[in-house]
Amino acid sequence: MKKLVFLWLLTCIGLSSNAQIATILDQDMGDAIEHAVLTAQSPAISAVTNAKGQTDVSRFEGELQILIQSLGYQSVTVSYEQLKQSNFVIRLVPTNLNLDAAVISASRWRQNSANIPSRIVTISPKEVAFQNPQTAADLLQVSGKVFIQKSQQGGGSPMIRGFATNRLVYTVDGVRMNTAIFRGGNIQNVINLDPFALENTEVFFGPGSVIYGSDAIGGVMSFQTLVPELAIDNNVFITGKALTRASSANSEQTMHVDMNVGWKKWGLVTSFSSWDFNHLRQGSNGPDDYLKDYYVQRQDTMDVVIKQDDALLQIPTGYTQTNLMQKVRFKPNEHWDFQYGFHLSETSDYGRYDRHNRVRKGAARYSEWNYGPQKWMMHNLNVTHSSATKLYDQLTLRLAKQDFEESRISRDLNNPDREIRVEQVDALSANLDVTKTLGNKHHVFYGAEVVTNEVTSTGTDQNAWDGTSSVGASRYPNATWTSMAVYLSDEYLVNAKTTLHAGLRYNQFGMEADFSHNLAFYPFPFAETEFNDGALTGSLGAVFRPNSTTVIQVNLGTAFRSPNVDDIGKVFDSEAGSVVVPNPALEAEYAYSADLGITKVFGQRIKLDLTGYYTLLNNALVRRDFQLNGMDSIDYDGTMSQVQAIQNAAVANVYGLQAGIEIKLPAGFSLSSDFNYQIGEEELDDGTTSPSRHAAPMFGISRLTYRANKLTFQVYSAYQGSRSHEDLAEEEKGKDEIYALDEDGETYAPSWYTLNLKAMYSLTDRLAVSGGVENITDQRYRPYSSGISGAGRNVILSLKATF
Repeated sequence: MKKLVFLWLLTCIGLSSNAQIATILDQDMGDAIEHAVLTAQSPAISAVTNAKGQTDVSRFEGELQILIQSLGYQSVTVSYEQLKQSNFVIRLVPTNLNLDAAVISASRWRQNSANIPSRIVTISPKEVAFQNPQTAADLLQVSGKVFIQKSQQGGGSPMIRGFATNRLVYTVDGVRMNTAIFRGGNIQNVINLDPFALENTEVFFGPGSVIYGSDAIGGVMSFQTLVPELAIDNNVFITGKALTRASSANSEQTMHVDMNVGWKKWGLVTSFSSWDFNHLRQGSNGPDDYLKDYYVQRQDTMDVVIKQDDALLQIPTGYTQTNLMQKVRFKPNEHWDFQYGFHLSETSDYGRYDRHNRVRKGAARYSEWNYGPQKWMMHNLNVTHSSATKLYDQLTLRLAKQDFEESRISRDLNNPDREIRVEQVDALSANLDVTKTLGNKHHVFYGAEVVTNEVTSTGTDQNAWDGTSSVGASRYPNATWTSMAVYLSDEYLVNAKTTLHAGLRYNQFGMEADFSHNLAFYPFPFAETEFNDGALTGSLGAVFRPNSTTVIQVNLGTAFRSPNVDDIGKVFDSEAGSVVVPNPALEAEYAYSADLGITKVFGQRIKLDLTGYYTLLNNALVRRDFQLNGMDSIDYDGTMSQVQAIQNAAVANVYGLQAGIEIKLPAGFSLSSDFNYQIGEEELDDGTTSPSRHAAPMFGISRLTYRANKLTFQVYSAYQGSRSHEDLAEEEKGKDEIYALDEDGETYAPSWYTLNLKAMYSLTDRLAVSGGVENITDQRYRPYSSGISGAGRNVILSLKATF
């Protein structure tokens, strides 16, 4: 047995090689810079530093221009000879004023952001470690450019440029996470991701359908999880981290550990996280309309309304979650790279707090309204081949299988009938992405994609008193949704100052749905339906760099969203007195977008960026009054309800401004601020317009940061403008369980701010303590369109060890 183990290790480690190791360090602190990217273009070569700031640069020998980039540092370009003369040690200057960064979300391949016409924001692991977000939804909010809506503590629905939910795309390790039941209402799938297991997070703003297909209207959120790092010499490379964190507002108990073991050809990464959140306490200073000083508890066969001792506690909001990730990497030589990843995420049940706020006849409407465990599992195989052939320089094949499960459990007050609705989606996908450099001018990206979603939906009606159950109506039909596409994109270097981009994608999509299991509950005039359609989308953009301190970006693009199972087949109560029914006669909606951005650095002290954008959404899928078998109202859940359906019935438009400023101050201080303003309108049935639901009010974050030696300290304020009753979307105006009431008794979203303090101190090279106080003034605030208030004064303490 010992001999077999020895032979296996010998195979993994391999024989000695001619590796040449380069080390990238922080010029001020001397710390190793992890995930620094080294690239050359002719031919396309790239390398990434490991946890020790090291990487093998043997392949770069003879290169005249090697670009070295890392977020938060000034980029440098050196030749291999200069690298050699520096004894293969490069020190980068810390700065947030750089105009370029290495990004992958624009094309799925590593590119320089200064050559991309679209706006892309990167959230580094260093920033994540400092800000200490509780969930991946909170992580996105760190950027200052993504608005997060929450209906419960176990959630977080991003809003980007006036769009949300199924008009945004989520990708994990390059794999599409969107499913055929992503709805127009708020979704919570982003919490499936573990913020501690992310190597990089990017937000791509604007239409991204050329690369990502359906749903990429408002933007794309690209999450890259930890990649197994290989040894660059004959020693086994072992690294990892462990942390624990606690916070007061929800009695949080969080634990995470990950470990990387790498040999010359094999690498392993294992990651595990667990969270335990109690009910969330809101602040003491704010609108009384956000207070609910009771909760419902079942006692025997009675529901009892219990008065809370602490009216600031939002009950029920507590939940738990666990995440597991295992990755294996095999790189037999410089041409081939095989990576397999397994992801598993599962939550406990958690209450949907806004539904628990609903009342009927002066009393709580629901005794129960919970989401059941939210489960996600993914198997992902990535195969990359790098070789300068006639057809490609690099090629990646991604094969993935994902399993999703979510459920809803509801029961009216003192009613024994409990409704349990379970949805399962099996998602298979295959992506082929190819890149090829043609001469010194063209960098071509092309590929193909196939996606299939199998949706299974079941309903159970259960008697809460005696436990008996029967088959109930399901939320969706059983359905198959498919998408097939090819795309081509070209980056053309006109000259040293100008780069052009153009791309096209053709997408064929379709669906087959079976409603037969619901005919006993709803009088549909059909048992089955299907559709098949196609979409052609494109983009055209340019980047102009008149000098070394200015970048101007302009981009025109189209995007589409295919009708999915949620659009065509859903039955649910959208609000009291209305019910949404299936509509099989839907077509894709199209977006036409333009944006113009400029980034300017003044004297290596100030960086200013401004982006203006406009998006027109045509043939928009919106909820409108409808008829079922000639009836405009039907009995639903014991209530005569207005029939509605999703329809291609509107034109919508969104325009806005994103602005950011960063100022380098003396003595280690810096000041930064992000500001977002958007206006959205959509057409109503009568031809008038209404504000768009997902165009958030003005919001932003301003930060004052101090960095010196082993200490990072930050004071910041997050804020949101108000939204009057007249400026709420028509569908939002009646939701008094979500919004505050103005002096006229009408719903509105008040403005708010929080004042916060964060700090991190490195006790040793391997041990750091961080913490802070969020919402120092204990404001009672509720982000726009949210059904739960934000945390009141919250004390956080975290300890992290690296090895």
